[in-house]
Amino acid sequence: MESPFLSILALVAFVLLVAVTGGIGYLTLADWRDRRRREQEKRELRRTSPKRR
Repeated sequence: MESPFLSILALVAFVLLVAVTGGIGYLTLADWRDRRRREQEKRELRRTSPKRR
């Protein structure tokens, strides 16, 4: 027979696993968006800056 303590512990472990996985996914997505935005700003700066000879 399974102990209620082990069931609660397994549930807490699962919730923490989902929370950590979601956090990593969020940070990865935020980093990707920031990198894409920085690249876009660099391209616009290069396009609008006067050319030096």
